[in-house]
Amino acid sequence: MESKGVSWLVKTQYIYISSQYGVNKAVTDIWSFFCLSILESLVMVDWKALRGAIVGCLSLLRRKSHVGVVTDNKVKAVAQSYLQNLQVQSLGQHDRKLCFQLMECILDRYPAAVRDLGDNLMYGICEAIDGEKDPQCLMLSFRIVEILSGLFPDPSGPLADFAEDLFEILGCYFPIHFTHPNDEDVDVKRDELSRALMLAFASTPLFAPFAIPLLLEKLSSSLPSAKVESFKYLSYCTSKYGADKMAKHFGTLWSSVKDATYVSPQSSLSTEAGFTSGMGFQDSDIMKQAFVLLQELVQQSNGSFISLILDDEDIKMFISSLNQYEDFDNIPIDIKQRLHAVGRIMSVCANTTIASCNKVFESFFPLLMNYLGLSVAKPSKDSYPAEDYYPPGRLNFGALYLCVELLTACRYLVGFDELTSIHDFSNQTWCVMLHNFSKSLATVFISLLGSNVAENSQNAYVCYGVKGLQNLATFPGSLLAVSKSTYDSILLKLMSVITSDINKTFAWTSAMNSLVEIGSFLDNCPDSERSSSFGSIVVEKIFSLISSDDLTMPLSLKLQAAFEIGATGKNFMLRVVQGLDEAISPNLSAVYAHGNLKSVELTVKLLECYSNKVLPWFHENGGSEEIPLNFALNIWDKIENSRSFNLGSLENELLDATMTAMKQAVGNCSEESQETIINKALGVLLSSNCFRWMESISGNTPLKAEGLQQIHKLDSFAIRDEWITSLIASVVIALRPQTYIPNGKLILQFFITTLLNGHVHVPSAQALGSLVNKLPLKITGTPLSKNFSLDEAVDMIFHSCIWTSCERGSSEIDLSSLRLCSLSTESVKIHAVIGLAWIGKGLIMRGHEKVKDITMTLLSCMISDGNTGSLPNLQHPSNVCNDEDMHHQLMKSAADAFHIIMSDSESCLNRRYHASIRPLYKQRFFNTMMPILSSLMLKSDSPSIRSMLCRAIVHVVSDTPLTAILSEAKKLIPLLLDCLSMMVKDILNKEIIYSVLLIISGILVDKNGQEAVAENAHSIVNQLIELTTYPHMMVIRETAVQCLVAMSELPHTRIYPLRTQVLQAMLKALDDPKWVVRQEAVRCRQAWASIASRSLHF
Repeated sequence: MESKGVSWLVKTQYIYISSQYGVNKAVTDIWSFFCLSILESLVMVDWKALRGAIVGCLSLLRRKSHVGVVTDNKVKAVAQSYLQNLQVQSLGQHDRKLCFQLMECILDRYPAAVRDLGDNLMYGICEAIDGEKDPQCLMLSFRIVEILSGLFPDPSGPLADFAEDLFEILGCYFPIHFTHPNDEDVDVKRDELSRALMLAFASTPLFAPFAIPLLLEKLSSSLPSAKVESFKYLSYCTSKYGADKMAKHFGTLWSSVKDATYVSPQSSLSTEAGFTSGMGFQDSDIMKQAFVLLQELVQQSNGSFISLILDDEDIKMFISSLNQYEDFDNIPIDIKQRLHAVGRIMSVCANTTIASCNKVFESFFPLLMNYLGLSVAKPSKDSYPAEDYYPPGRLNFGALYLCVELLTACRYLVGFDELTSIHDFSNQTWCVMLHNFSKSLATVFISLLGSNVAENSQNAYVCYGVKGLQNLATFPGSLLAVSKSTYDSILLKLMSVITSDINKTFAWTSAMNSLVEIGSFLDNCPDSERSSSFGSIVVEKIFSLISSDDLTMPLSLKLQAAFEIGATGKNFMLRVVQGLDEAISPNLSAVYAHGNLKSVELTVKLLECYSNKVLPWFHENGGSEEIPLNFALNIWDKIENSRSFNLGSLENELLDATMTAMKQAVGNCSEESQETIINKALGVLLSSNCFRWMESISGNTPLKAEGLQQIHKLDSFAIRDEWITSLIASVVIALRPQTYIPNGKLILQFFITTLLNGHVHVPSAQALGSLVNKLPLKITGTPLSKNFSLDEAVDMIFHSCIWTSCERGSSEIDLSSLRLCSLSTESVKIHAVIGLAWIGKGLIMRGHEKVKDITMTLLSCMISDGNTGSLPNLQHPSNVCNDEDMHHQLMKSAADAFHIIMSDSESCLNRRYHASIRPLYKQRFFNTMMPILSSLMLKSDSPSIRSMLCRAIVHVVSDTPLTAILSEAKKLIPLLLDCLSMMVKDILNKEIIYSVLLIISGILVDKNGQEAVAENAHSIVNQLIELTTYPHMMVIRETAVQCLVAMSELPHTRIYPLRTQVLQAMLKALDDPKWVVRQEAVRCRQAWASIASRSLHF
C-alpha cells in the first residue's frame, strides 16, 4: 500500500507544487517525504516503494530553478543516506539504473552539496559500481567517474587517495567485450560503452600511473581488437594527461608504435588502391590507430618524443640502405612494407608541427637529395639539373617515395588557414631547404614522365612523379616561391601526358587527376599569375581539342578532360560551355545539311556531355541561367534555319540526345526563361509544314472524330517535322507549373493530332501527360482568352477523337459507358492507349478525379471481344494486318499502360522536370484498382483476357511500395500465384514473371508478410519449384531458388512436409548450366537439409 502511495505522489507532485503559492515549502515537504521513504523501504525491504522514492527524488532534482529546487543541504542529506544505507549491487537492474541516475544527477547538478563528503563519497561510489555488468548501468557508472574527476581535480584531494582503487574497478572492463545476443533489445552499443570508458580513463591525470601501464600491457594481446582499443585509448589519454605525465613512458610508447608499424607491419597490398595510397598498401586498423597515437605524442611532447624517432638506429639504418633497392621491381615485398611504414612515420612527424617538420627535414632531406643525384651544396644555377635531365640508370625509388611523402606532409601542414596566417613559413628550415631544391625536384619529377620510364611496369615511378609535381604546383606562392618557369614546365609536362600518352591509361589518369587538383587549388587560393598560366597552358589547350579534327585522342577522353578541368571552377566551366557550343553548332549544321555520319556520332557525344555533366553541374553549383537558355535557343535557331534534314541511320540516336539535352536545359531555367523558350519553339512550330498539315486536315475543329480519316491519309511525316514535334514536346515536359504557356489549346490540339498520327506518339503522349499534370486548376493573372486551365484541357481531351462516351444521361461510370472512338483503326487505338496512359499518369500524380475515366477505358480495352467496328476503307490494302493480332496488341498496350501509370519515369513527370506529385498517389491507386482487377479476374473465363488482367495486376503491384502490399498480402499472394501459373506458359512474359518473383521475395523477407506466406506455403513452394527449371531467363531460376531459401525460415510445421520435394528439385538445380544458379541451389539444399537431417540420408 505504501509503494502505491509513493508512486501516486510521484505522478502528482508537479500538479501539487504548481498549484501552491509556497513552491519552495512544497518542494521541501515532498523531498523530506521521499527521503523518509527511502530509509523506510530499506528497513522494510519494500523495493517498490524504494523505486518510487528514488524516481521522486530524481524528478525534484531535475526541476528548473524558476519552479522550485531542492536546497544543497537537503541534497547532501539524501546523498549521505544513499552512501550509508543503499547497497546498490544488491538491487535489480532497473533499480540499480535509477540509483546511478540519482548519483549522476547529484554530482552533475549539485556539486557543492557533496564536495565536502570527501572520502565517504569516494568509498560509496567505489562500492556502488564495483562488479557492475549491465551495459546501461555501466554507461552511468563511467559517467559518474568522469564527473567525479572533474569535481576533485586537486592532485592532493580526496580522489588522489582513491585513484588506484577506482581505476582498479575501471580497468577490469578494458577492453570492452560485448556478449549480448543479437535479438536482445539493448539500447547501448559497444562503441558507445567503449567511448564512455575511455572518457573515464582520461578524466584525470591521477589515473595516468595506472592507465598507461595497463594499456601498454594490452598491446601485447593476441586480439587485434584489444590492440586497436589500446592505441585509441593511449591517443586520447595522451591528449588529456599532458606531456609531463607521459614523458617517462615515451620510450615504451615509441617501441610499441614502431613494433606495430615498422617491425611487424600489418598493411595489406590492395590492387584496387594502386599506387595512390602508399604503393598500394592499406594500413590495418592497428596501424591507423598507432599513427594517430604517434601524431598525438609528437604534438604534445614539444620535440622530445620526435628525437627518439630521428635517433632510432633501425630507422636510420633502413634509410641508409635504400641504395640496395634502387629499382622498384627488385624491392622485396617486406622491404616495400617497411618503406611504406617509414614514409608514413616521416609524414606524420612532418605534418604535425612546424618544429617537427624542421627536424625531419634536417635529419633526412639532404640524404634523400643525395640519393636522387642532386647536389646538397649551397644552391646555385649550376646545382640544378638540366631541363632534359634523366637520372643515371634507374632513379632510387625509395628516396623518391620518401621525398614525395615529405612534400605531401609539408603541403598538408601549410594547408590550414590558421597556420598560414600566423606563421612565417618562408623562414622555416624546411621551407628554405625545399625552396632551394624546388626547381631540381621539378626536373627530376618531370623526367619520370618521359617515354623511357612511363611504361605500364613503371606505374610506381609515374605515380610519384605526378604526385611530386602536383605538390610543388599547389604550394601557396607566398610560402614556396616556385618560379613561373618551373610552374609552367610542370603544367606543360602534365599536358603532354594528356595529349600524347592516351594509350598509357595509368599515366593519363594520374596526370588528369593532378591537373584537376591544381585547378581546384587555384579556385580556392586565387593567384593571378598562376591562374593565367593554367588558363593558357591547360584550359585553352584542352578546349581546343574538342573542336579539332585530331583523331589521336578519342572524343570521349577530350570531353572527360574538358569537364573535369572545367569542374574545378566556375570560370573554367564557362569556358567548357563555350567550347561545347562551338563544337555542337557546326556539327549540327553538317548533320542537317548532309547527314554526315561522323558528325552525327560526334554531336551525340557532345550533347550527352552537355546534358549529363555540364548542365547538372551548373544546377548543383549555381551559375548563370543564360547557359541553359542560350543552349535551348541555339538549338531552335539551328532548326529554324535548316529547311531540310538529310539524316540517315543514326537519326533516332541523335534526336534522343537532343531531346534529353533540351529537357535538361529547359528544366534548369526560371519561369521567365522558359516562357522565352516556349515562345521561340511555338514560332518555329507555327511556320512548319507539320502545323500547316494539321490545319489542313482539321480546319478550325481539329478534334472532331472526322479528323481521323484525314490523319490516316498521311503516310509519312517529314524528318524536320518529327524533330520539331519531339523538341517542342521536350520543352513542354520540362516546364515549371507556374510557366505561362501561350496558345495552350493550340499546343494541346497539336499533340493529340501527332499522337494519333503515330510517328512521334510517345513524345506527344508524354507532353500531354505533363500538360495535364502542371496546368493550373484555375485561370489567374492573365486574360481568359490567352490562358489555359486544367479543366479546359481535360474537357478537350475527353471530347476529342480519342474518346467516345456512351453514357445514357447518368454520371455513373462503368465499363460499358466508355470506349475508344469506334472510327479508329486498331493501330490508332494503340497510339491512343499510350497517350491515355501518360495522361492518366499526369492526372493521378496530382490526384485528379478524371483518372477514373481513363482507367475504365483501359479496362474496357483489355476485356473487349475485338468486335468493335473499324473502317476498312481507312487502311491501305498493302498495310492490312491480321485483325486478331492487332486487337491482341491493343489489349496488351492497355495492360502495359498500368506500368506507365505506376512506374517512375526518367524521361518526364518527375521532380527533375517539376512534376506535381501528390504524396501516396501510388498507394491510393493500388487500393482503388486491386478490387476491380481481382473482381474481373474472377468473372472472366477467357484465357486471353485473364492473361491481360494478370499483366495489369502485376504492373500495379510491382510498382506499389512494399508497405502497402504487405497490408494486403493475404489477398494478394493467391492472386499472384494464379498470375504466375498463367504467365509461365508464354516466353514473352518472362519479365512479368520476374516482377512477380520480386514481389513475392519482398513479402517473404519482411516479418509482416510471413504470416500470409505461411498460410500459402504449399502453393508458393510448388510454384517456385516449377520456376527453378524455367529455361528462358537465368535470373528467374536464381530468384526462385533464393525464395526457397527464404521459405526455409518459416515455422517448422508449415514447411516440414515440403522438404522432400524441395530437396529433389534442388538435385535438378545443381545441374543448371549457370554457376550462379548452382551456387544458390547449394545454399538452398543446405538450408532445407538442416530441416530434414533426422529422416534423410545424403
